[in-house]
Amino acid sequence: MRMWQPERAARGPLPATEKDIAGLNRLFADAFTDRYRRDGLVGVRVPFLNGAIWRYAIADAGEGAMLWRDESDKVVAFNIAHKSGTEGWMGPLAVRPDRQLAGLGKEIVIAAADWLKAQGVTTLGLETMPRTVDNIGFYSRLGFVPGFLTLTMTREVMRAQENAPAYELLGALEAKERTARLQEIGRFVSALAPGFDFSREVELTLDFALGNVVSVSNGGRLSGFALCHSAPLAESGTRDELRVLKIAASSAETLCTVLEAVSNWAASQNIRRVAVRCQTAYQGAYRALIECGFRVRWSDLRMTMTGFDEPRLREGILWSNWEI
Repeated sequence: MRMWQPERAARGPLPATEKDIAGLNRLFADAFTDRYRRDGLVGVRVPFLNGAIWRYAIADAGEGAMLWRDESDKVVAFNIAHKSGTEGWMGPLAVRPDRQLAGLGKEIVIAAADWLKAQGVTTLGLETMPRTVDNIGFYSRLGFVPGFLTLTMTREVMRAQENAPAYELLGALEAKERTARLQEIGRFVSALAPGFDFSREVELTLDFALGNVVSVSNGGRLSGFALCHSAPLAESGTRDELRVLKIAASSAETLCTVLEAVSNWAASQNIRRVAVRCQTAYQGAYRALIECGFRVRWSDLRMTMTGFDEPRLREGILWSNWEI
């Protein structure tokens, strides 16, 4: 005789809003702590994310911010899908540990992928830990293929350098100048990767006071920029690391110039470390970062859905972080 089992259906996708941040944070911390434990990192406890970072992610995703609820109306899964013009990516996403291996993970990935496709994206991707082979297999069965590594690289900032390259902060400009610079950044990105558009992330970063955009010019023309977040990533964290979320440059040499400018701005804000997410498809840029003193701290595997690959740039460098 079979024992009666309660119904364990999940309702969704439902819109994720700011009022859901507490539930999202709890699930995020529990799910990723469990993931690290199963990968052998027993002593790791993932902290809650800064509430301001969640608000930014939800606002950036818009209708792509999705969650699922259990029979008790608690958050049981979520997927935050982002669209930057024709670039689409998802993350963070998680299923509560007690509801994994029951098909809900597949449901939340397909829901986000379908939404992104309906938005007309031509690139659709995500990132996962390369050591987590079951995650790689799971995403592969849903149509994703592994690409290059994304390496988190950091460099300590000692103090502001007098001979650092001149730079401009978008947030320090008057409204008219800011609009003109933002349009110039849009044209610069579009010239490197037609269809990509980071204006929403830039505007939300300034609106939520999370950071700024550092830009450098050559001969009066924009030659590179970096969208940076200086707000702590973890709840109750300190401002000890500046994170580069988007960076574009006309060359590997200019990339280092942009990062020198970023480091100088970080020093002026009493931030002691700069972190950039290096995409290893750009081998020359990776070597340039090593020569500039950056060191590898973490690795993620970049995966894209079949038929929705990242564009291969003919020239220049464009790195778009698929994390918040």
